[in-house]
Amino acid sequence: MTGSEVPPSFRLAYVPGVTPAKWVRTWNERFPDVPLTLHSVTAAEAPDMLRDGGADAGFVRLPVDRTVLSAIPLYTETTVVVVPKDHVVSAVDEVTAEDLADEVVFHPLDDVLDWERPPGQPAFERPATTADAIELVAAGVGLLAVPQSLARLHHRKDLTYRTLVDAPQSSVALSWPEDATTDLVEDFIGVVRGRTVNSTRGRTTSPAPAATEQPKRKRAEAAGAPRRQSGAGGRSARSGSGSGSGGAKGAKSPRRGKPRRRS
Repeated sequence: MTGSEVPPSFRLAYVPGVTPAKWVRTWNERFPDVPLTLHSVTAAEAPDMLRDGGADAGFVRLPVDRTVLSAIPLYTETTVVVVPKDHVVSAVDEVTAEDLADEVVFHPLDDVLDWERPPGQPAFERPATTADAIELVAAGVGLLAVPQSLARLHHRKDLTYRTLVDAPQSSVALSWPEDATTDLVEDFIGVVRGRTVNSTRGRTTSPAPAATEQPKRKRAEAAGAPRRQSGAGGRSARSGSGSGSGGAKGAKSPRRGKPRRRS
């Protein structure tokens, strides 16, 4: 990793269901001189985009090819079943695969859950996308099992969802090409992991030291003057009390207890 290899911007891919806004805000505050561009891709497209150099890093769904891509697992999502609001499932907090045995459960072609097929009865054909499957659920012809973030992404007023307790789950990770771990990638890893400005590894932009050094100088100047004044006053007060004989006796008498020894 060298400074000459740093691109003029940082390209970040993300899959449906991932909300990168908080990390983007932190990046823009910490590295205002390096614009971050977002690229929305499907879960299936994300690994190829990273391998082909279309993005510097991306939020992807596991698994990925670890021989080519590095990945830091971030979180695992709850799996839910999406149903019409008036469906019997909406009366409970969670369901099992057995509870859906008699229901038609769609299996879209872009499904991100690691199972051969969902529970319940298979539909006549597989919808092309999760969005298409959501439309069919709204039409009342079946149900859909997805990670919770996708249920929220495709929220409709006439639909709701409940936890599906015994289904596979989808994990989200930050991933990047293993042979392209640049300074910018290291910086973004620090943002995602919550490192502070001082602990972030990789390249540090020039505004960062100025932002940290200037307050320290101000604090030193603000705190130093009162300490010198109070110190000088304290020393003169103490020396004044000790220079005169009356002051010395007055200071020593309570401490040494001479009156008590005389008696």
